[in-house]
Amino acid sequence: MAKTIAAQLVAQLVKAGVKRVHGVVGDSLNGIVDEIRKQEGIEWVHYRNEEGAAFAAGAEAQLTGTLAVCAGSCGPGNLHLINGLYDCHRSMAPVLAIAAHIPSMEIGTGYFQETHPELLFRECSHYCETIASSRQMPRVLQIAMQNAIGQRGVAVIAISGDVALEEMDDDTLEHPIMQHLPVVRPKDSDLDTLAGMINKAKKITLLCGSGCAGAHDELMDFGAKVLSPMVHALRGKEHVAWDNPYDVGLTGLIGFTSGYQAMHECDLLIMLGSDFPYSTWYPDAPIVQIDLRPERLGRRCKLTLGLVGTVKETLAALLPLIEAKDDRSHLEKALNRYIETKRQLSSHASSTSQPIHPEYLTMLLSAAADQDAVFTCDVGEPTVWAARYLDMTKERRLIGSFNHGSMASAMPQAIGAQLAFPERQVISMSGDGGFSMLMGEILTIYQYNLPVKIIIYNNSSLGFVAMEMKVTGMAPYGTDLKNPNFAKMAEAIGIKGIRVEDPAELPGALDKALTHEGPVVLDVVVSPSALVMPPKIDIKQAKGFGIYMMKQIWNGEAGEVWDTLKTTFLEKE
Repeated sequence: MAKTIAAQLVAQLVKAGVKRVHGVVGDSLNGIVDEIRKQEGIEWVHYRNEEGAAFAAGAEAQLTGTLAVCAGSCGPGNLHLINGLYDCHRSMAPVLAIAAHIPSMEIGTGYFQETHPELLFRECSHYCETIASSRQMPRVLQIAMQNAIGQRGVAVIAISGDVALEEMDDDTLEHPIMQHLPVVRPKDSDLDTLAGMINKAKKITLLCGSGCAGAHDELMDFGAKVLSPMVHALRGKEHVAWDNPYDVGLTGLIGFTSGYQAMHECDLLIMLGSDFPYSTWYPDAPIVQIDLRPERLGRRCKLTLGLVGTVKETLAALLPLIEAKDDRSHLEKALNRYIETKRQLSSHASSTSQPIHPEYLTMLLSAAADQDAVFTCDVGEPTVWAARYLDMTKERRLIGSFNHGSMASAMPQAIGAQLAFPERQVISMSGDGGFSMLMGEILTIYQYNLPVKIIIYNNSSLGFVAMEMKVTGMAPYGTDLKNPNFAKMAEAIGIKGIRVEDPAELPGALDKALTHEGPVVLDVVVSPSALVMPPKIDIKQAKGFGIYMMKQIWNGEAGEVWDTLKTTFLEKE
């Protein structure tokens, strides 16, 4: 019996294992949404903004490793998807976006809400095509899903509402989607070359990224054999930092001195599944990069050797070829420095003075959260505190807009995480700026009664931007936020709200928030003067910060300078 394109499309999604479609309804999507209503095994999740839907789909895809789907109606509807889809694509999240289009007979006439989806989504997708005829189905949808799954990123299909309602009688080309990714490793001669470099080197350091997912056992075996400190990039933290006697912390602007020094004191750096973007943080030593994406080899630094392969399989094949080392001096030096770095960070987090230190909040949160909690964090200072103070376990997950760097990702990503894992504790570490930017999605949480715990770092400022201004010698301008009492706002909506201004009340408030059965907004008023100290400070940064302090004193803002010095230095050991 003939069926519509919309019916075929939804049926194929169900067969591919898709459980839900994240989006906002609209007339050009009506045919597809109605088929979702009719068919079993799939649901429509309604958001207040399509951007939130895209972030949520990306979180679901990252956490499950399976295809997730979002959708937007024609014109402005699917335009709202773009920022979230950029984040999905750069995070290698397998996401299919359905971009509904204007009536097919009006395309090219400058019609109401007309855009050109194939052009708009081209840069944030591996595949972007328009379905203009029933004869393109089911192939175009299958190709799109296969691109998203196989290349780990976004695929987009555009379809007019009237085309979605066309009937099709031929689905003979439909076949199951290939969900399994291949095992990839370098050829034997390249492994021999790498083994020779490793056997010759005296001080090896690993830089581990998100490509190390699933390779923890192989990393431990490798570390034990070559006695290499392991530095992780931010997206590698959840895969590398737990139960790891070789871990020496993060590198980069928000990283640890121990991580930075371990890279710069080695005589061979091996990058494993990392696309760490900051070229000035790489050492002058020989560098080997192993990555599944050949186009990423050498695009951040000068390589001595670049190999294509997955980390798990490459290390497994490499281990029998390398000689065990017995000189622990490089490793011990890095570990001792890491212990000292953590001691200093712990002293930063131990202060119970008022206003509340964000470091203290994060340390308490890490200790109180479930061992399999999923954390999402906004860019800026919440990412810094997550990177430095969240302890990872084998089961804990940490995601954010770590490659795209978008504000406002934490809460919608928490929605996607909670929908995918309804029994797990999901915690959104939201900045006050990020939370308020997509604040409407708290209504999505309310509508579906999702037990997301939203921790708001309320410093009434775009804190990280303010810090960047200070480092260049500028007085912060345009960074202040006049916030409401977010806890009272949550209560007005129908969500439990808790506000904390006294650090003595924070442990009890956290316990109350995390054990509450439904959603919670924990509005924590934190110090706006906390300063993010990078692991290395160059002369230009020090000079810029000194100029900022002098300018503020001259402008009658000595109190702000004193607060910054007191919060960052005088209250620490």
